[in-house]
Amino acid sequence: MLSDQQIRQAFQMILAEFPTAGPSLKAASNFQYLVAVILSAQTTDKAVNQVTPQLFQKYPTPPTMARAKVAEIEPLIKTIGLYHNKARYLVACSQKLCTDFAGEVPAEKKSLVTLPGVGGKTANVVLADCFNIPAFAVDTHVSKIAQRLHFVAPKANVTQVERRLTQALPESLWIKSHHALIAMGRKYNFHKEKQISNLPVVQACDNWERSNLVKN
Repeated sequence: MLSDQQIRQAFQMILAEFPTAGPSLKAASNFQYLVAVILSAQTTDKAVNQVTPQLFQKYPTPPTMARAKVAEIEPLIKTIGLYHNKARYLVACSQKLCTDFAGEVPAEKKSLVTLPGVGGKTANVVLADCFNIPAFAVDTHVSKIAQRLHFVAPKANVTQVERRLTQALPESLWIKSHHALIAMGRKYNFHKEKQISNLPVVQACDNWERSNLVKN
């Protein structure tokens, strides 16, 4: 696996290619962004952005969504995956925001993960994009790229990926590096070796990995 310095050099190359990468979910408030991130699980941001305008027009705030019935939300989001569960999460999350957090999205991870439908990845995305608090969310794009570029072991889990990247990179780069990796995963299919084997960053990381193996 690569050293901290090699990982930082790899990210210099990635950030040079994707210098303006940023959030692609559309929302007008922290609450709406939280809802959008919950909806984005196992689906695309593009699909989420297609359903949220109508959803937010009807339920723009925690109190309005907290009063909604699950059966009223389901038709508004039925074009995205797992919409039955997500509708339940949205109502329950909104209710907990109202009862426990005065209708405001909390800015602490330990509070965010108490909300229905919110796990560590969702909490990290909200902290980074809503509050600019350094966090490194790990999704399928991030995991696959980190594994292929030898940042982590081939079968590393999301916790191990997050730990390794936040250890290697300065906090000031966590948010933009997360978005750059997602942009990279959308542009290049890291599940198809032929599509990525000639990328400069892939070749550089492969060379570093070979060099590290020889030294060890």
